Amino acid sequence: MLTDRDIARWRLHSQHLAAPVDGAEDVVRSLLAVQAENPSQSAWAVAARTRHPQQSDLAGLLESGRVLRTHVLRPTWHYVHADDALWLLELTRDRVLPVVDQQLVPLGDRLGAVADAVLELLAASPDRTRADLADALAQRGNELTGTQLMLLAGHLELHAHICSGVPREGEHTYALFSDRVDAPRRLDRDEALVELAVRYFTSHGPATARDLAYWATLTLTDARRGLAGAADRLESFDHDDRTYWHAPGRPAASVSPEGHLLQVLDEMYRGYQDSRWVLDADGLLSRGRETVIGMALVDGQVVAGMKRTLTKRAVVFEIRRLRLLAPDEEDAIQDAAARCARYLELEPRLTWQEP
Repeated sequence: MLTDRDIARWRLHSQHLAAPVDGAEDVVRSLLAVQAENPSQSAWAVAARTRHPQQSDLAGLLESGRVLRTHVLRPTWHYVHADDALWLLELTRDRVLPVVDQQLVPLGDRLGAVADAVLELLAASPDRTRADLADALAQRGNELTGTQLMLLAGHLELHAHICSGVPREGEHTYALFSDRVDAPRRLDRDEALVELAVRYFTSHGPATARDLAYWATLTLTDARRGLAGAADRLESFDHDDRTYWHAPGRPAASVSPEGHLLQVLDEMYRGYQDSRWVLDADGLLSRGRETVIGMALVDGQVVAGMKRTLTKRAVVFEIRRLRLLAPDEEDAIQDAAARCARYLELEPRLTWQEP
């Protein structure tokens, strides 16, 4: 009989944390979308799932436009492959846009004119930072607050008018979607729901229909509709009064590497809602307000809170134990810190706090 721990270990394989793939493009294409609110932390979330983590890997994909960093699925940033961006936007945006547009109400009748101005500016000169756009708009008499411009950009991204451009010295820029994605893939709604279900349960499974609905901001009815069309390509089992769906077969029981240092925005945590807590079988984390910004996982289970800080020479991990740790568990966490430090080309430093 499967336990929560078994399901959490399985997810490590599905998400490539215990079964890394060749490169960042494989990760993004497989996971379909990777939350990317914090560029530095989310870049590691992608790299941690590759065999040979390198900062240039994802950076090159963002520069070429093979991978976009844009608002999709939920009202936040995600990395998404250019091949999947348009159909995923068209499928999920109707329930996301109202969240963004409600906050743009103070712009009133100005919204259309300011949006058109942004598109004109990017058509004339793409790859502009948000600060560039703010200055150019102000010169045209359309002065916006930083929050208003951020929301307006999200509005235009969700409509597939703009997306990420070529980064400038690591800073996010904007460009016209049509300039970055010259041959967008389109699916009708039923095809898209099935495609979404197959790829979500393959890359995040085992998971539930409610998990999918949360992840893609869909109604449960739509999630189940897609699942019905995908059922012949998936398998399922029941556990804890839930039905879990996954790709056919089951991965080997071994987990390597055993330790992972992840943010709570990572897909291992944020990729679920209904069955999120299989990674905390011992109930060490609050089920209400999030009390940690990062997690130390060992064998798929949260054993400590984690905060990561970068200095000129080191990456410092503050590890707050949630319970007493065995020596091999501490070794797994140290190994995880060393992997991240190598990727960042910094020295790893760990500080330990008692539970």
